[in-house]
Order: sequence, then structure tokens, then C-alpha cells
Amino acid sequence: MFKDYYPYAHVKSVFTIDYLALYRKGYKGLIFDIDNTLVHHGDDSTAQIDALFEQLKAMGFITLLLTNNEEKRVKRFTRNIDTLYICDADKPDTKNYLKALKMMGLSNNNTVFIGDQLFTDILGANKSHIPSILVDFIRIDNSKIGKKRYLEKGILWFYQHNKRYCNRLKNIEK
Repeated sequence: MFKDYYPYAHVKSVFTIDYLALYRKGYKGLIFDIDNTLVHHGDDSTAQIDALFEQLKAMGFITLLLTNNEEKRVKRFTRNIDTLYICDADKPDTKNYLKALKMMGLSNNNTVFIGDQLFTDILGANKSHIPSILVDFIRIDNSKIGKKRYLEKGILWFYQHNKRYCNRLKNIEK
């Protein structure tokens, strides 16, 4: 019932992913959402995120940002990051997920999508047959949680109790 929303893996943050393990498994491309995945919604990139993208590039990964944000926001975010991007992506529509693969020169077999929302990021990746990693969304203390986040918690409960779908990427968390 919920399998279209199940990520291949669920980790705490982009910093707890073992990217070397992903690379050794044959993944060469990483597609990231921005808001609440890499930084809090609307924030600029941080030195830590900039360093992560440098590290990923040095490892041999091709990266791309796939976001529903407008280009002005993405250009501000990528000021210190050398990466491909697609703005106004209309996630979870698969069109721009597939465009991302084409831009990267890769396939869904060697690319992973990383995002924080089941109903946009993960659903779109799954419909595009791209393995997906859900990260816990970045939340500032005492900030409100939308109704969708409560629905996501319910779906994640089922995901965590489904051996067939839970942790399909195996051993990719530090």
C-alpha cells in the first residue's frame, strides 16, 4: 500500500551516509534535494556542505541538485559549489528526475537520490526507478511540523517493519 513512498534507506543526515560504501557498490551519481535535506529551508549553503560537495567530487561522484525552488535561490545556494542543478523541478513528477540522469550521463542503476520528503523526493525517485535515501529533515528547535510530516511518520513506521523494503542499500550509514 505504501511501498511507493518507501526509501531504499533511511539515515539521520547527509553527513551520516557512507559515500565511499555507495561508490564501492557502483553508484557514480548523487542527486540531492536542497531545503531541509542539505540546509534548513531557505538557508544558504554552509562551509560543511561546500566541503561535502568537494569531497564527493574528489571521490569521483557526479552531483546534481533537483529542487522545486526557483533559479535565484539555487544560484545563491551554489555560489561555492560546482554542481549541476535543475530548478522548478515539479517533484514528484518524473520528468526532471529522468532529465537529471541524462544531464549526468548516468542511469538509474548507478545513481542515488537523497531527500527529506516522502511525498515529493522519495515518491518521484521511486517512480523514476532511482534508489532513494531519506534523511531526517532539518528542523530548527520549536519550529512547527506540517501535517504531511505526521503522515510521513506513519508511513515510516510501516517501512521500518517491512523487511522486504527496509534498508535495501545495506550498510551505507557511518
